[in-house]
Amino acid sequence: MHYYVGIDFGGMSAKAGLFDDKSKMIAKDTVKTSKDDNYVTTVAKMAQLVKKICADNGVSLKDVKRVGLASPGVIDSKEGVVVRWGNYNWSDRPLAKDMQAAVGTEVRVVNDANAAAYGEAVYGAGKAYKDSIFLTLGTGIGSGIILGGKLYEGSMGAGAEAGHMVIQVGGVPCGCGRKGCFEQYASASALIRDTKKAMFEDKESAMWELTGRDPEKVDGKTAFAAAKAGDAAAQTVVKNYIMYLGEGILNLVNIFRPEAIILGGGVCNEGEYLLAPLRKYIAERLYVGSDRVPLALNRAALGNDAGIYGALAFAMDWE
Repeated sequence: MHYYVGIDFGGMSAKAGLFDDKSKMIAKDTVKTSKDDNYVTTVAKMAQLVKKICADNGVSLKDVKRVGLASPGVIDSKEGVVVRWGNYNWSDRPLAKDMQAAVGTEVRVVNDANAAAYGEAVYGAGKAYKDSIFLTLGTGIGSGIILGGKLYEGSMGAGAEAGHMVIQVGGVPCGCGRKGCFEQYASASALIRDTKKAMFEDKESAMWELTGRDPEKVDGKTAFAAAKAGDAAAQTVVKNYIMYLGEGILNLVNIFRPEAIILGGGVCNEGEYLLAPLRKYIAERLYVGSDRVPLALNRAALGNDAGIYGALAFAMDWE
């Protein structure tokens, strides 16, 4: 039997899953990562993670056919190179080649947001569709596009950065250098920022009580919880958040017309309180109505394992 390892590598940890050749997860393990580590140390940590998860489960490295590695940054997946990752200050790092040398088996590298999209498309909420777009609402907005059942990455893996399409010209400055990017209005970070702003504008808002009158305790749930309780300021925050999220989704739908939009991230824990009005907002503004060209809006199914499963799917693609 052949085995595969899928790794979801991030700024603070690398999570690995060991799979059999039927895509069944046998085990999971993790290791801490840090931007204070140099490149060589980080590669060594991930190589050791592969060796450990195999050894702990009685699997010989000789029987591991391929390792899939989901990494942040601009990834040239064909060559397995991290072209650029700002958080770790990596440029032109041959990650696939170096990991392969360290573990002794073939390694394929893909962008982490693309991997999460692919994981949901193959194993999760998007598996019933050939065309889907995945958006994860976190610190920023990660995105991945699946067309015809295949991952669309753009030239040298640098495409599918939906979080950086501008939805408000001259708007909120973004870390990418532009202003008014989608993620500055519809990410979890944007929601938290706008919640705090609303609180300071309305000192009687129930959001103050929910946070123990400490603005630093505001999270992505604060405005939603207060809105459900009838707080007007919170309801405005939620309404505006849905508007911005809806506008970004509408742009993507009008360009790609996928069968489904898949949403991930902690904000999606609000379930239908978020999704129902979002569906309504989108349906009322689609260029071609969903009665003519159906569009599903679903919550992601794989949670924190989406990247691991996407790395697996990407590895298995190279049969």
